[in-house]
Amino acid sequence: MGVQFGMVRREAGLASMLAVEKAVRLCADGTCDAMVTAPISKEAVALAGYGYPGHTEFIAELTGGDPLMLMVSGTLRVGLVTHHVPLREVPGAITTVSMRQHLDRLDSALRTDFGVSDPRIAVLGLNPHAGDGGVLGREETDVIAPAIDAARKRGMVAFGPFPADGFFAARTYRRYDGVLAMYHDQGLVPFKTLSFGKGVNCTAGLPIVRTSPDHGTAYDIAGSGTASPESLRAAIDLAVDIAARRRATDA
Repeated sequence: MGVQFGMVRREAGLASMLAVEKAVRLCADGTCDAMVTAPISKEAVALAGYGYPGHTEFIAELTGGDPLMLMVSGTLRVGLVTHHVPLREVPGAITTVSMRQHLDRLDSALRTDFGVSDPRIAVLGLNPHAGDGGVLGREETDVIAPAIDAARKRGMVAFGPFPADGFFAARTYRRYDGVLAMYHDQGLVPFKTLSFGKGVNCTAGLPIVRTSPDHGTAYDIAGSGTASPESLRAAIDLAVDIAARRRATDA
């Protein structure tokens, strides 16, 4: 029974990735304006032989893009410097290059895809209390703060680094058009707490438009009639809006 179930999961993972590949090609050749992906089982994808932690990385390879994972719910927009990587690898991935790339992608997405003419961006620290002057870690002092200063010199309106806990607890995010978090849970835990069921995962930095719901497969409630379609609807609506803005910009 276990072997049979594993084969079913493998086939489901294979079908999922083939469908995503087809959708990417349709968007790339102009047949479709945007794509919306449903939640993915990373285990099923792995069983199918794909070495990707999620749809985002697979789509990025197919399109040649370098993505920014951007969670969106109304005016709350939280981008991530690192996506699906183990926590122990996060500090090494916070570099001068990665900070510049993700700040630029967030600024560009806010302008092009969300119509914000002069976006204000808040940048979170990596360590507790944003390093507390180097006492609790030097990433803020050595990498993050210099990256913010360099972004300002390029004309960007960026602030930080902010301690993540107080930033969300005090609702400071309401003063900004976008927030750049350093790693997955730092950005997604507060985002989903504030907007679960209505949020959208928008992949910025790609030549095509791609969105998805902000939740997983939820196998535990399958067949119960309790799953909400709201996040999927929001993902479709946002994909339509972004595609329309990009067409208007290109016209």
